[in-house]
Amino acid sequence: MADLLNIGLSGLSAAKTNLSVVGHNITNVNTPGYSRQDTVQVTRPPQFSGAGFIGSGTSLTDIRRTYSEFLTTQLRSSTALNSDVKAYKSQIDQLDSLLAGTTTGITPALKSFFSAMQTAAEDPANIPARQLVLAESEGLARRFNTIYDNINSQNEFINKQMVVTGDQINRLAKSIAEYNDAIAKVGSSGHPPNDLLDQRDEAIRQLSTFIGVTVVPQDDNSMNVFIGSGQPLVVGSKANSLEVVQGRGDPMRFDINFVSGGSSQTITSMVTGGEMGGLVRYRDEVLDPTLNAMGRLALSISDEINRQLGQGLDLKGNVGAALFGDINDPQLTGLRVRPMSDNVGNISGSLNIHNTRLLTTSDYRLEYDQTSGTYSARRLSDGANMQVNVDPVTGELSLADAEGRDQGFTITMSGTPGHGDQFLVQPTRRGATDISSVLDQADQLAFAAPLRSEADLQNKGTGAIGQPSVDMVLNPGMLPMDNFVADALNKTHVEAIGEIRLEYNSATGQMDFVTPLPPGVTITSVPQEGAAAPGTIGSLPFVPGQTNNLEYAIQVSVGGVTQSYTVSQTLSGRPENGDTFSVSFNQHGVSDNRNALKLADLQNKQVVGVDANVSGISTGMSFTDDYGNTIERVGTLTAQARQDEIATDAVLKQATDNRDSLSGVNLDEEAAKLIQFEQYYNASAQIIQVARSLFDTLISTFR
Repeated sequence: MADLLNIGLSGLSAAKTNLSVVGHNITNVNTPGYSRQDTVQVTRPPQFSGAGFIGSGTSLTDIRRTYSEFLTTQLRSSTALNSDVKAYKSQIDQLDSLLAGTTTGITPALKSFFSAMQTAAEDPANIPARQLVLAESEGLARRFNTIYDNINSQNEFINKQMVVTGDQINRLAKSIAEYNDAIAKVGSSGHPPNDLLDQRDEAIRQLSTFIGVTVVPQDDNSMNVFIGSGQPLVVGSKANSLEVVQGRGDPMRFDINFVSGGSSQTITSMVTGGEMGGLVRYRDEVLDPTLNAMGRLALSISDEINRQLGQGLDLKGNVGAALFGDINDPQLTGLRVRPMSDNVGNISGSLNIHNTRLLTTSDYRLEYDQTSGTYSARRLSDGANMQVNVDPVTGELSLADAEGRDQGFTITMSGTPGHGDQFLVQPTRRGATDISSVLDQADQLAFAAPLRSEADLQNKGTGAIGQPSVDMVLNPGMLPMDNFVADALNKTHVEAIGEIRLEYNSATGQMDFVTPLPPGVTITSVPQEGAAAPGTIGSLPFVPGQTNNLEYAIQVSVGGVTQSYTVSQTLSGRPENGDTFSVSFNQHGVSDNRNALKLADLQNKQVVGVDANVSGISTGMSFTDDYGNTIERVGTLTAQARQDEIATDAVLKQATDNRDSLSGVNLDEEAAKLIQFEQYYNASAQIIQVARSLFDTLISTFR
């Protein structure tokens, strides 16, 4: 009877345990990360009798969770990738709407500005038309300012979100370390703590939503968690941490530091996956390049408009004043060179832009080597090493790429640098917020050209001279020309030209410059890039009966300052010997719109991103094309992000379904097991009842 009773009791115990496991599964059907558990049931060792071996019942050897390391790892990596894409897309959607919007983008304001300029060019003496140009310039500047503010607000949000995400990562890392410690202690019993293992796996999965992780199992059932390029976030029961702090070079751009013990390492560029990785990727791929692109466009518009205005005369006959603020204002130049916060030397820098046409949208990193006493530089957009050239007179630094392309700016360093000191150089980062409309007098818009030409009334032939097109170059020995400083060309230089006369010489078939020339005036050939200094010329070739394109340079020296005017004009017809034509200061140019037409033509002129090694400017972009290029790039990345979101959602769903198909709780299946083990329990109880009845019968026999 005792054997039968023990067999029944073993079945009763097994059924009870199975019912507990099934009940545990059912109650945790909605618990995140829970893995379905099953029992491992075996027979007890049989007892030998004369008739053979008789079974002695059953026992449970293990309660095992249904788990696959491969499926769990797949779910973890899919989660990290999906969170990365969602964080990236949520940000780029906002930027795409901002740049491409009809009420928020630059294109409408740019078109309105040049439309007003074209209207004013049609009637250059019309004050209301001039006033509209001023109003549209203010609107264009404000539009740039607003876009910068919106993008900068997005950058501030990213900084705050990185701080919050870093706190979540640290919290989960500490939790995983605590789970490791508990699992290692409990695991000494020889049976894995299933619920603790599930809770740790779920904590790691949650961690992967914030940052990409690599998990390495250990012999004691603990798991080490690594991030970045192998930084140990969790090792056994010890958790390290992340710290999100202001950047070393740019305090407005937060960095991620890995903190272990007393040491700290910047790992921003190494972080991938999860929300943190998506935010960093968006900032590097989209936000910073867009800020730089908008800054370059704003700088180019300011510079080109101001330079062209400086090459004309206003309604009072004065040289044109700047419409937009000076791009090399001392208050701005110092903000373009940022010393790293851990520099040891006492040194600062300033950056002056000398040619906006050569600017790129990249930042640069400058580093000082005390051993050689020289600087090295790297372009951050593509990692290319830059040639650093030092002006022997001024000490200014200029950068050029491997092909010798100038980058369009010079850097002046002040102070004593230390070995290894680094500087973040941002030529265009603040361009969109610094642009401003500074001209408030409509009559100061320089719509007239500074020179005019006319034929002598006593001429006998039919020669006709066209009005001169004038380009002014501060340094006639350098092309492409330096950025024009509005007050560098003053009325004294223009008036000093006086009157230059051309006389037709039929014997030589040339147009001779009548000498003596006005004091301080020299006529030379047009300076060409890379050519020798232009030589003095006294005549120009002329073919009667066809349109001749005349091109020459007028150099004027006043007070030790030389100003060069490159003049292009046409001469046609059949002049007779001795016929003369004059080129002089445009004293009465109220209705002259030649410079206004050049201002309007800037809308389609290729002046942005010009290749300095290619003659001409055909390799550059117009203002509209440059902005369109930015919109196209952001739009393409936005479309790609949307496709990536759809793809990663599908991959994550598949990984989740795969994991749940193995480890998830199926209520129908558990309900069937519940009935099965209930019957099992009742049957085992019946065995005990039979054993009791037999025992009672046996006892009653001996009474």
